Amino acid sequence: MLTIGFALPPGFQIMGLAAASAFELANVSAKESLYDVRLLSEHGGPIPNSFGMSIDTRVLSRHKPDTLIVAGLLHPEPASPGLIRQLRKASDSTRRIASVCTGAFLLGDAGLLDGRRVTTHWFHARNLQKQFPKAHVEEDRIFIIDGPVWTSAGMSAGIDLALGMIEKDFGADLARVVAQKLVVYHRRAGGQSQHSALLEMDAKSDRIQSALEYARRNLRAPLTVEELAEAAHLSPRQFSRAFRAETGQSPAKAVEHLRIEAARVMVEQTRHTIDEVAAETGFADPERMRRAFLRAFGQPPQVMRRNARTAAA
Repeated sequence: MLTIGFALPPGFQIMGLAAASAFELANVSAKESLYDVRLLSEHGGPIPNSFGMSIDTRVLSRHKPDTLIVAGLLHPEPASPGLIRQLRKASDSTRRIASVCTGAFLLGDAGLLDGRRVTTHWFHARNLQKQFPKAHVEEDRIFIIDGPVWTSAGMSAGIDLALGMIEKDFGADLARVVAQKLVVYHRRAGGQSQHSALLEMDAKSDRIQSALEYARRNLRAPLTVEELAEAAHLSPRQFSRAFRAETGQSPAKAVEHLRIEAARVMVEQTRHTIDEVAAETGFADPERMRRAFLRAFGQPPQVMRRNARTAAA
């Protein structure tokens, strides 16, 4: 059994413990005890969270978990010297050490980010880079693995990080089952952007949201206005007018954003050829996808793939 320790500073953000549910459901799904989750702190005993409630913990220095995950605060602030010493010492005995959201600042205080690729919530990323100039902060990633150090973006990205750990430990099939039980659409790859095209479009009505979800699930289809309007149960004219009013863009431009988002993940995270990626994401041909990448990222797909592989190496 692998021990997962959550290191909790006083006032930790309560959502930081959401990742614990992934390990719990891994045990349930596997029908055996794969993980033992422990809540740890500098002194043990009750620790208050950001919502004002307290949770009971054990003394961090008395445990040697396989994996230590450091929870973050709503607003980063220096941790006590004692907690930092315990984190630094724990990093010598754990197989991997991780942070959720602003927990990265505590890893930085412990000197564990120097020379490593790391991420945190996009709102705090530049401050993290400023405070720890020896780290290489990538502000638009869900989570990053650099050797034994794992860092994740916002609080919900901690679930993606936990699913990534489960996949590393026990395989993709178990991670997929856990994601389904968590009602997570799928495990987001670590290199995926923190910014979702669907979220940025911010459609207000259920009908437009339904059309966008339909488009995301059917990127290989032509996705004409008529097809999307049917998914929204509107006439093409009503749909086009409502879509632009809610998202500020045309259906065609929105579909291109969804295709670019999906294609980027495939280019950076899979071994599919560029032609295969273009076909899977609904671009008529690789040249059309190349032009879309240049407009969105200023780089063609081949360069982005090469950069992703270099970074991973």
